[in-house]
Amino acid sequence: MELHLNKHHTIGDGHPTYIIAELSANHAGSMERAKEMIHAAKECGADCVKIQTYTPDTMTIDCDADYFRIANGTWAGENLYRLYEKAYTPWEWQPQLKEVADQIGIDFFSTPFDASAVDFLERMGIEFYKIASFEIVDIPLLKYTAAKGKPMILSVGMASLGEIEAAVEAVRNQGNLQIALLKCASAYPAVTDEMNLRTMVHMRETFHVPTGLSDHSMGSVGAVAAAAMGAYIIEKHFA
Repeated sequence: MELHLNKHHTIGDGHPTYIIAELSANHAGSMERAKEMIHAAKECGADCVKIQTYTPDTMTIDCDADYFRIANGTWAGENLYRLYEKAYTPWEWQPQLKEVADQIGIDFFSTPFDASAVDFLERMGIEFYKIASFEIVDIPLLKYTAAKGKPMILSVGMASLGEIEAAVEAVRNQGNLQIALLKCASAYPAVTDEMNLRTMVHMRETFHVPTGLSDHSMGSVGAVAAAAMGAYIIEKHFA
């Protein structure tokens, strides 16, 4: 039960928990801040920094109808298109951010949200991929990414057991057996009491793949508890 990410890191029995620092949109539109955060992740001891590769137009349409407006939670009242405009990491930054990571010796990868993002990341030389919780039911995207033959880390967020099984099968049917699954509570911030970390253990036993936690909660309790329960991977929003 191992996942070989690159020549430097293997995930599995006998290897340290692999720590991913999720940069997400926390650069707040500043490439200099994004670069500073990569350095901060390295200084904190993270093994990897992750970004997200999309544009507003690859995620949604520019529409003000109620269906395209967030009703409650952290971004209540926000129009989806405008929110993605504020949050996305410009694609022209991404090769430069990878270069910074390469220079300081921290792994760098991304979450693609459509096939064009996969193609772009392939040209960048990304060594492995992350699939976000909301995309785990996007079987064409899973197949397209899996066909690149690179390791894939899948968050399972709101997926049912059947949906997780379908996603794993879609990847394996492309001849790609390099899969890890991350338990994830799809709330921002997530509540530690609702994280159901035993699911992480159950997935490992069911699918025979390395499992871990994608952690959106405040503080470190969720991540520490997951590591104590044998998480091979911890992904953490770190700012």
